[in-house]
Order: sequence, then structure tokens, then C-alpha cells
Amino acid sequence: MEPRDPILHRLGELGAKVGSRPPRSRLLRIALQLGVGLLIFGFLVFTVASQWGELRDKGVEFDLIWVLPALAVLPFFYMLGGLGWDLILRFLGYRLPFARAQVAYGQPLLARYVPGSVLYLLGRLVLSERAGVPRRITLASIIYEQAISVAAGVAVASYFVISHPDLQGQPLRWAVLAVVPAAIVILSPRVFGPLSRRVLTAFGREPLPATMPLRGILAMLCFYAFNWCVAGVGVYFAARSVHYIPFSKLPEVGSAQAVGFVAAVLSLVAPAGLGIRDAAFAWAVKVALPSGSFAVGAVIAIAVRAVFTVVELLYVGAVTLAGRRFERAALERDPVDQLEGGEGEDESAQRPVPREGGQRQHPDRVPGQKPG
Repeated sequence: MEPRDPILHRLGELGAKVGSRPPRSRLLRIALQLGVGLLIFGFLVFTVASQWGELRDKGVEFDLIWVLPALAVLPFFYMLGGLGWDLILRFLGYRLPFARAQVAYGQPLLARYVPGSVLYLLGRLVLSERAGVPRRITLASIIYEQAISVAAGVAVASYFVISHPDLQGQPLRWAVLAVVPAAIVILSPRVFGPLSRRVLTAFGREPLPATMPLRGILAMLCFYAFNWCVAGVGVYFAARSVHYIPFSKLPEVGSAQAVGFVAAVLSLVAPAGLGIRDAAFAWAVKVALPSGSFAVGAVIAIAVRAVFTVVELLYVGAVTLAGRRFERAALERDPVDQLEGGEGEDESAQRPVPREGGQRQHPDRVPGQKPG
């Protein structure tokens, strides 16, 4: 009788097959995920509807002229997000043209609204692979991207969390100051490399082919913190279209958006943080309001969600058009290669990847395998 694989190996095999076939309880999982997000978002809408008369007395009014600067600023937040992911790929040893990186980053964005985010992940993997980046490198870059972005969001919102009136008297609020140093230590190659290798080996998976250097992690933390500041400016203009907020309150409004993002990432339930992100933002942004009303914060959260949705649609449409032009140009440049299944990969994207200890490894070679 053959020995059975350890439970972690079986879980690793199951995780590796995600996306190849839907689970048996897929409909139930979708219903639960959508239900939680829609329930919370519906609560916000109900709060606004039930207190509409009081909200009008508190100064809630729509001034669409303030939406225009929001629509001008927020696209840069998405463009910088794509650039940040591109920079992470470069630290991992791969370089994509700017337009190609924006296409691979931007086209799958709307798939985040599909419960589970599996389509979003697969979309990024497939588009990156077409550009010449192996899936394992792309997966590693997404892990770094999410971890660094969350740490930077916490850094931007740390003072706001500590000074929030609802958290006064809670000593645990000071723990937010430990998030960024802990992230730097965990993501450093001397810790993240052996840690990820041990975890992946326990699940029967191969180790990551590359890790980011410490200087890259520090640089990307600063980069994403700056990008959250850009998002904060756009969110302030969107919030100003609903309720008067002094410009001096811009840091509070901007950091409230970072709080909402971190809450959405940590929830891992609602698609694209629907409901959870908005409720956390409404709770956080009320500090910037003279009335301190959660209902007014809910109105602002709904307006911000609407503006973000419009900007996402515009950004995805723009990168989709750019992607089609890129493919047509590649087909005209080398039609035979395209018809035979080639993707016009850049030679720079196929160069060897630096490994720990200064060694270099071909991206398609399994670690430890001797050349054939």
C-alpha cells in the first residue's frame, strides 16, 4: 500500500489546480461572497436613505464640478499602480515595455469584481506570460505587490488610526506602528527567501525562482506610499463633490481611503472589497467632517466608489485599446511568428534571473536541475 501524501502536499496540489476547474460549491461560494459585500453596501445605502432629510440639514449636496479634478487625478493612481508592479518585476530580473506592463496590469482589473479574484489572478498571469514573463515570476511579483502596498497603506494611515476618536483608550491601536518594520523584516530576502521556500516545500511546490533585494523593498514602500497620497488627493475632490470639507482635512480624507483599502484586503471576502472597503472608509472619513456623522461618511463613500468605478472603466478601456494596437503592431512586424503562436516576446524579458547568493538561473529551469 503506497503511503499517502501529507495533508499540506494535498492542499498544495489543490491550490495549484485553482482555476483549471470550478469547485463543486462554486455557486454557494459566489452567493456568500457577493452576499456579504452587498449586505454591507446595502446597509450604507439604507443609512443614507433613512437619514436623507437630516443629511440635507448637515450640508450634504452634490456639486459635480468637483468630480472633474477627481477624474483628472485618479487615473494617475492606476497608472502608477501599473508602474509599481513593473518596477517589482524589474527587481525580480524582468523588464517589460511601459505600455505592455500597463496592459498586463490594467486589463484584468475589472475581474476583481468576480468573487474569489481567481479570474483577476489568472488574467495577470496569462497576459504577463504573453509578454515573456514566466508565471512563477508573475506570482511572486503579485505577492510582493500586495504585501508592500498594504504596508505602505498602513504607513499612510498610521497617524490617522492612532488619533481616531473611536479608538482612544484602545492600547492595541499603537500596534499599527509595528506593521511597516515587520513587513520590511519579513520581505527582506534573508527572511522571505527561506520562509517562502519552507512554506512552498511543505505544500509540495517548488521554491520561488527569485526574491527582491532589500533596497528594492524600501524603494517600493516609498513608491506605494506616494501613490496612496496621489489617491488621497483624488478622493478628496470626490468627497468635496458631496460635502464641504476644508482643504486642511485632505490628509484625513486621503488616509481614510488607505484605511478602506487595507480593510478590503484583510477581509478576503467581498469582490474588490465591495461594501467592506466603503464601510471602513465611511467610518474613517467621518473624522474630517464637522458633524462627525457616519451617515454623511456613507454618502461620501458611495460617491467615492462611483468615481473610482468610472475611472477604472476609463483606464481599462484605454489599456485595452493600447493592447490591441500593440498586438496589431507585433502582427505586422512578424506575422509568421504570430500565426505560429509566438507572442513577440522581448529578449530582455527572457534573460536569466538572479538568484540568492549571486547565482543566476534560467527562468525555465527547475531549481537544482542540471542542464540537459
